[in-house]
Amino acid sequence: MKETNEIYVFGHKNPDTDAVTSAINLAYLKKQLGMNTVPKVLGNINSETEFVLNYFNVKKPEYLNNVKLQIKDLDYNNNHSIDNNQSIYYAYNYMQEHGINNIPILNNKKVEGLIAMKHIAKYMISDDSKVLNASYQNIIESLEAEEVLKFNDTIEGTFTIAAFKNTTFIENIKVDNNTIVLVGDRYKVLEYSIKNKAKLIVITGNNNIPEELLNLARENKVNIIKTSFHTYETAKMISLSNYAIQIAIKEDIVTVDENDLVSDFIDLANKKKYTYYPVVDKNKNFIGNIELIDTNKQNRKQVMLTDHNEYDQSVDGLQEAEIVEIVDHHNIGSIGTMAPINFRSMPVGSTNTLLYKMYKEHNIKVPKENAGLMLSGIISDTLLLVSPTTTELDKETAKELAEIAGVDLNQYGLEMLKAGTSLKGKTEEDILFGDFKMYEVNNKKICVTQVSTFDINDFNDSIEKYKELLNKNAENNNYDVFAFFITDILKNGSYVYYNNSAQEIMEKAFDIENMPQGTYLDGCVSRKKQVIPKIMKVLD
Repeated sequence: MKETNEIYVFGHKNPDTDAVTSAINLAYLKKQLGMNTVPKVLGNINSETEFVLNYFNVKKPEYLNNVKLQIKDLDYNNNHSIDNNQSIYYAYNYMQEHGINNIPILNNKKVEGLIAMKHIAKYMISDDSKVLNASYQNIIESLEAEEVLKFNDTIEGTFTIAAFKNTTFIENIKVDNNTIVLVGDRYKVLEYSIKNKAKLIVITGNNNIPEELLNLARENKVNIIKTSFHTYETAKMISLSNYAIQIAIKEDIVTVDENDLVSDFIDLANKKKYTYYPVVDKNKNFIGNIELIDTNKQNRKQVMLTDHNEYDQSVDGLQEAEIVEIVDHHNIGSIGTMAPINFRSMPVGSTNTLLYKMYKEHNIKVPKENAGLMLSGIISDTLLLVSPTTTELDKETAKELAEIAGVDLNQYGLEMLKAGTSLKGKTEEDILFGDFKMYEVNNKKICVTQVSTFDINDFNDSIEKYKELLNKNAENNNYDVFAFFITDILKNGSYVYYNNSAQEIMEKAFDIENMPQGTYLDGCVSRKKQVIPKIMKVLD
């Protein structure tokens, strides 16, 4: 059962500054418009984004692992359960009344046992025990009886039926504080049982007890009840007043956590073939029962996507979620929706440029910190407005946002980009997969990762390691192309490395014969505009 109507807003996997800041800004905009939006990230943020968030004192969004359907996203309305102090009789009637064939037994909200109709049937047919462990009240309810004398809440002992003559019973049947006597109008048996301090006397047939015996029972603290049932019926029904937990399954109870995936539950249900499964929360407290048919009653998680519209780049389980809106500046990708949605896309350098336009359209004031985040996203994606993806709208927007954020555009931009190029504390794997994006065309996988630097010499000692990683990962993951672009911010160009098996594709894409590893591509700084389209064209 879904607890909230939160809408998750996030950018792509391996989030860059534009992805993170656009998620925060779109979530803020929609919240101002009355929606319960929450920004998320799909991976670790890089050093550039960390610098930006710290600079403008904005909290990092929480990590979102997946949006797959969970048990808590389903409408399961069966909350039937009984407490562990309830009787077998009560359990039977409860299941009959609600048309169910099994029910969990709770102890302080925890599932202690599970009782089914078949357990009660087996107990009634095969159990010939005369041992009773029940509450006084449960016996009253099971026998539709009335209270005469009560001294104990719990009644434990072995019941015996006064079916013999008075003398035969008194001479042959031992009665003590562990004995429960079922008797009609045999007053000698009543007197004998009271004097021997029986635990409980059940008077059948609605017979009365003489006052002098009642007073004696008070003195000896003998519990007494009276039922209209005759002796045979009483003997048959009294065992049903035992606690239901006594005949319930208590080991290997199959429960379902509300955070379990629906797909895993379907596999479980198809294997176990049970009708109902108790659902528990993170504290193992019972919150309801679920059956297989409930998996059709879905409340899909609602999401908004920024800076991407490709399944491969998005959160795991996106196909199981409801996409509410997409705001992006890339080419139209693979994502489809079941119903019409708001899809905002413009050929601009940054998603944040488009978001600033949306703020204006809705007359929403941009707070200083939000302006700083928007500006940072634009600077990052346009390399301080020099990338070929940069538009006049990006430049105008950046100027306005810098004024709102109270920073010098060029000075702050260089400081931010420099923070992003730091390799301190990063392994080659961290760098290679830091800004990693995957695309698919004609069932062929294209992976392009990009890193910016102010000094290409920082990579000299690790080039062979990068080549090794490119080839290894391409082979292990069936990537047709795995390319690594090291973008020199000062020279405004990129050095490119790729897996060996992609050489012919890369040569055709960039029209370079015998293209060596580390080829410098002057003016090539945009993966979105100058790299991906060329590789796709070769593979299409």
